[in-house]
Amino acid sequence: MDQIIDYFGKLDPIVAALYAGLFTWCLTAIGAGLVFFFKASNRKLLDASLGFTGGVMIAASFWSLLSPAIEYVEMQKEMGLTSLPSWFAPAVGFFLGALFLYALDKLIPHLHLFKKIEEAEGPKTKWKKTILLVLAIALHNIPEGLAVGVAFGALANPELLGMEGHSVFTIGSAVALAIGIGIQNFPEGFAVSMPLRRQGVSKFKSWQWGQLSAIVEPVFAVIGAAIVMTVLPILPYALAFAAGAMIFIVVEEVIPESQSGGNTDLATIGLILGFIVMMTLDVGLG
Repeated sequence: MDQIIDYFGKLDPIVAALYAGLFTWCLTAIGAGLVFFFKASNRKLLDASLGFTGGVMIAASFWSLLSPAIEYVEMQKEMGLTSLPSWFAPAVGFFLGALFLYALDKLIPHLHLFKKIEEAEGPKTKWKKTILLVLAIALHNIPEGLAVGVAFGALANPELLGMEGHSVFTIGSAVALAIGIGIQNFPEGFAVSMPLRRQGVSKFKSWQWGQLSAIVEPVFAVIGAAIVMTVLPILPYALAFAAGAMIFIVVEEVIPESQSGGNTDLATIGLILGFIVMMTLDVGLG
């Protein structure tokens, strides 16, 4: 693990964000590839996996994004670089992130897992159920890609690694976030490919669509890193923006879907485990 952290530490932040985004996409592709080995999916397993995904996203939103944003602003205040309250930038960024995903949710046609085509959200369209399912997961993955990109973009300013002798954001924190997002992407890929297979889509096409749902992650990882590096004062807002976007997805999509199959206890346990895994990764590596 130390070698991985050292390797990413030597890369340009945008390149590192791209590699991290590709890593999370690859794990989605591997998870979707389980469609070649299983004839059917177990709803209990899917619900527990969705719960796990929610737990990882909630923990990442605080430990990897909001907490560093708040600490960064507090250090700025101590150094006399800002007069704004410590809560202002994180609160504004968090709200804007949630608002951004809300707008995408209303503007892009999509269909949540386990729903009928008649229950598709967003503008009315004649697109097939396959495309609508993939778009729903793609919406889910946009804030994850942004989060990874912002984390690596934060490393572009050397001062962020040691303001007043403290470490606000480290390469270990960024790597931990990428690993956590990647881990929860694995069951996500499976959760997309298997329903498609049940609809009669071939195994290969089910895998294709399953992995395609995460292709937005490396794209938005690069975008997130580039924005932070270009407009450095936006950093605390960007960190909180990614957190707000992820929490919106968890509350609006992930948790309701994990609870809709009647396996509420399993989904809840999965969420707790996901939170512990992400928290452990961030505290251990960050």
